[in-house]
Amino acid sequence: MKNENDHLYVDSKLLEIFKKGSTTYFNSSIFFPPKVRRDVTRLYAFVRVADNYVDSVPQEVEEFYEFVEEFYKARKKGGSQDVVIDNFVKLEKEKRFDESWADSFLRSMEMDIYKKKYTTLNELEEYMYGSAEVIGLMMSRILGLDSEAEPYAKMLGRSMQFVNFIRDVKEDLSLNRQYIPSEVLEKFGLSSLKEEEVIGHTEEFERMMRYVIELYFDWVKEGEKGYKFIPYRYLIPIKTANDMYKWTAKVIYKSPLVVYSTKVKPRKNKIIARAIENALGVPVWRYFSNILLIRK
Repeated sequence: MKNENDHLYVDSKLLEIFKKGSTTYFNSSIFFPPKVRRDVTRLYAFVRVADNYVDSVPQEVEEFYEFVEEFYKARKKGGSQDVVIDNFVKLEKEKRFDESWADSFLRSMEMDIYKKKYTTLNELEEYMYGSAEVIGLMMSRILGLDSEAEPYAKMLGRSMQFVNFIRDVKEDLSLNRQYIPSEVLEKFGLSSLKEEEVIGHTEEFERMMRYVIELYFDWVKEGEKGYKFIPYRYLIPIKTANDMYKWTAKVIYKSPLVVYSTKVKPRKNKIIARAIENALGVPVWRYFSNILLIRK
């Protein structure tokens, strides 16, 4: 018999993937209405599983390509025995995602198998379109936002991932990867991000890191212009996650070398506290923002 709450059911496997995959996103998503949280979980589980295949040590290349093949079969047939793929395929259809978005996402994940270094910022931005901006676009559809919000959703997705690249310098080096483009390093007289080289050029490294963090803040500032399109009940978790990324960037800006000694990320209690603060403060912030817009 169909239960009236079936539309809120989330498979426990998807929830577990979400919980293990991201402290910031998982705890921020608690503040979405149940149906939206269910769809965010379905999206996150799909992208996390694909990402895990290419980020594992050693990489699970064969498993990644099997996952991709199964996805395309499921998209064609309308379903799969794999609960992660099955949920995403249904979500893609229900929310009318442009199919090119998932295609671009999987292409960027594939790039992580064979591309180890980015030469230019343009090259990195091309990667980030598939790995992060399309996730912003999918989120925009899940929330039912107007198409005018899409450029800002893309920019928020891009900016959040860029903080991950800045924060995870050491971890990415262990995977033989470098996302901060070589042209940026050269601008500050650096030839690599290896710790042994950075030790002899700490001032250059710190200036370079602050440069890329300022670039991040330019992108996030652009993305935040899209807040005006997001209903109050959805804005709290999104603003909370974004605030936590800004917090991470500020910690690293203050002491860039910290990326070699620890993985900077907020604890659960900090995320929850910020969400409560946003729940109380967003209405006031939105009220005064509207007044400023009227006066312009």
